[in-house]
Amino acid sequence: MKIMQVEKTLVSTNRVREMGHRPLLVVREKAGGARSVAVDAVGCIPGDWVICVGSSAAREAAGAKDFPSDLTIIGIIDHWQEH
Repeated sequence: MKIMQVEKTLVSTNRVREMGHRPLLVVREKAGGARSVAVDAVGCIPGDWVICVGSSAAREAAGAKDFPSDLTIIGIIDHWQEH
């Protein structure tokens, strides 16, 4: 699992059918760090600190073992201060 911050929503209207209409968000582990795209399984907004999972856990959290995701948001952190 990783702690990441939601930066913004990513709009992608053309995608593989298996992705359905799950929201996609741009996330970062730290300020100035590399960006990643995560499937939002919990309803986040920009600025939220979140818990993300990868690999097979990301696929299952997004809905199914064959879901095409390698990063899925599974929780919103109530209190967090970046160090």
